Parts: sequence; structure tokens; C-alpha cells
Amino acid sequence: MNSGIEWLPFITSLKLATVTTIILLSIGIPVALILAYADFRGKVLAEIVVTLPMFLPPTVIGFYLLILFSPSSGLGKIVRELFGVELLFSFTGLVTASVIHSMPYMIQPLRDGLVSLGRSMLEASFTLGKSRISTLMHVMLPNIKTSLLTGVMMTFVHVMGEFGIVLMIGGSVPGETRVASIALYEKVEMMNYAEANIYAGILVSVSMAMLLIIYMLRNSKREVL
Repeated sequence: MNSGIEWLPFITSLKLATVTTIILLSIGIPVALILAYADFRGKVLAEIVVTLPMFLPPTVIGFYLLILFSPSSGLGKIVRELFGVELLFSFTGLVTASVIHSMPYMIQPLRDGLVSLGRSMLEASFTLGKSRISTLMHVMLPNIKTSLLTGVMMTFVHVMGEFGIVLMIGGSVPGETRVASIALYEKVEMMNYAEANIYAGILVSVSMAMLLIIYMLRNSKREVL
């Protein structure tokens, strides 16, 4: 091909989205359980903190993470001293920032799905002698699979389209932090609109495909109900 399209940024984007989604799924389930069923002082504040990244401009989050990840202060200094890893302009830092920025896209659907279950199903499972883990794996998660898949796909799509956070934390290191959205931005800066259009078209196609699946899942759930 003579189009000049590089596929490495798309591979980096897919890698980032996959790793972030897996991490958020493992974190999101226990956090969603706590927010759905636990009663504790400060619960409203916890819900606000979890939801806040959805409403803040990415540049605001990026600015504070830039300070936090700095090798001379904050989390960046601790990670550098303990593990010898730099958080700024690295894939590790990009994943960390993406987990923070995309948190509500995973946790909110999971929490809403768990709340919709109510407590009666859980109490029935406990009455039958099921453990908490068994109840989670065999009762709760199967009954919120639509919410689970929605959270996974919303998180994946959101990370694939990230720009502000990626630019501020990761920059544009080829094969490391140069994702598809950054490659698109660079093509636009060079006024190479033909290639930029191809990058944009691929990202739009991926997002539309994911959203189509989400709406199909939601519609199928309504039909069942």
C-alpha cells in the first residue's frame, strides 16, 4: 500500500484498550458490589469520586496526573524508586491514566446491573448455603451479563478514542504511546487530510460496531423482560 497508513498505532490502541478493560473489570466488580450493596459513611462521596472522571475535561485529569506521575514527586517518584519504572511517556503510565479516566464507564453499568437484581436473589442463594464467591460467579454475574458486556465495550471504545489524556501523559512514542488518535492528530497537523480521514474512518467504524452491539444487547434484554 502507498497510502502511508501505519498500523502500529492501531495495534498500540488495541493493546491499551484491552489491558485497561481487563484491569478495570477486575477492579470494577468488587467496587460495584460495594457501591450497590454496602452502607457506609461517605458512600455518596465514593460514588462522586468514581463518577467524576466522566464529567471532568480530559485535560484537567491529564494535568493532575502529569503532576502525580512526575518522577520528582508523587506517585511517579514512588514507582520509580521501587520498580525503576517511569510513568510519564511510557505504556505503563498510559495504562494507569486510562484506568483512572475510564473507571466510570466500567463501574456504572456494573453497579446499575447489581442494583437491579435486588437483595432477594442474593438472600435466597445464601439460604441455600452458597458462599459469597459462588453467589457472585453463579448467580449475580450471569444475571447481569448485559450490564457486564456493556461496561466492557463502553470501556474499550472509550479507551480507543482517548486523546487528551494520552497526549499529556504518553506523548507520541512510536510503538509505546503513539496510539491511533495521536496518529490522526499528527496527520491533521501535517494537513494530510486524506490519510487523516482513513485513521478517523477506522476509529468511527470500531466505535459504531461496539455501540451497535451494546444497543442490540439492551434491546434483547427488553424483549426478554
